[in-house]
Amino acid sequence: MMNVNIGLLGCGTVGAGVIELMRRRTHKISDLTGLTPVITTVLVRDLEKPREVSLEQERLTKRPQDILEDESIRIVIETIGGIEPARTFILAALQAGKHVITANKDLIALHGVEILDAAAKAQVDVFYEAAVGGAIPLIRPLKESLTANDITDIKGIVNGTTNFILSKMTTTGADFEEVLKEAQDLGYAESDPSSDVDGLDAARKLAILASIAFHTRVHLSDVQVDGIRNISAVDVAYAHELGAVIKLLAIGADRDGELTLRVRPTLIPKGHPLAHVSDAYNALFVRGDASGDLMFFGRGAGSLPTASSVVADAIEALRNISISISGRIGSMYLGQKPVTQNLQDPVRHYIRLSAADRPGVFAQIAGIFGDASVSMETVLQKRTSERGADIVIVTHEVPTQVLDAAINRLRESPSVLSIHSVMPVEREEQA
Repeated sequence: MMNVNIGLLGCGTVGAGVIELMRRRTHKISDLTGLTPVITTVLVRDLEKPREVSLEQERLTKRPQDILEDESIRIVIETIGGIEPARTFILAALQAGKHVITANKDLIALHGVEILDAAAKAQVDVFYEAAVGGAIPLIRPLKESLTANDITDIKGIVNGTTNFILSKMTTTGADFEEVLKEAQDLGYAESDPSSDVDGLDAARKLAILASIAFHTRVHLSDVQVDGIRNISAVDVAYAHELGAVIKLLAIGADRDGELTLRVRPTLIPKGHPLAHVSDAYNALFVRGDASGDLMFFGRGAGSLPTASSVVADAIEALRNISISISGRIGSMYLGQKPVTQNLQDPVRHYIRLSAADRPGVFAQIAGIFGDASVSMETVLQKRTSERGADIVIVTHEVPTQVLDAAINRLRESPSVLSIHSVMPVEREEQA
């Protein structure tokens, strides 16, 4: 049985998982493809650094050309992360006629079109299943299994760090900063957690998924992003009282060729399946006109879960090599649909504000909502000090732009001391 040599760029957590899983599955991969994968060379920054996996036949190198210029290596797996030097290495590998597998969401979100075009020009393949959702198969179902559908909605929890933080806040009642520190101590959050807690990681993943699902080029700047830094234990407690939990949702919608792309904290009714996606797990809903609603759920990160998708991509690459084809499913980018930040679908909203605690104030607030044609479904009012009270309002479904107009009127009211939170509320029957 013929060997196919593989070069691995990076041997951190994911790279080590790829080596371990590739060893476990060598015989199975050979049975599936008729070829035997062999990781021959591994690029690292420090040759002496202890590894998470013992190295056997794999050769360590600090020279990228030992992989990129080695004609015997047919597949390159990139697990370095970040933009550079990963982008330069991948483009060089493609130009050299090597198939590429990457788990790099940042690179695909920002430079995916360039990389896919380079692969098409070189007549080789780029696979990136592990870039979104860890072990959860998302890219290939959208590119292959669901292509008979017009997909109108994608919606889900795609960042494990924020989901861990919000889940902990829900179960313990602790505030954001306290749980963030715990997440950092456990290794769920980086020392600089900005990419996760400010929603950028989820936005990059949404850009990748929306590009494929909606058959268009989506840029990171197209995604409206709100993170979770301002979610307090008070909001979590009120959500519980309202029969909901708070999750950071990535939402993409295609309405007659016009897209809305948002990452934002959302109240989700406890009866909704997404409400039960806890800790570092991820989940994604996809709505197709023929398939109906589908849900993908699983571990969104980690060494072996991510390696699961990387090795699956390697199997696909080996299958293509065995029958001498490439570019079978292509990039699927078909054009440029316009993006709007005003979602046309009416949405319920949660608003928490502080108002002066005196007669007639609530009537003024209700009048502002009434004048803006926003009706209130639920109202909670609790005195918090001698001069103020917390008021929590859940509206009936209302277009976002109508709600925004009402919020602006509230900000101008002398009776409203502060508006603390404004979040959408998911429909329970969405599942």
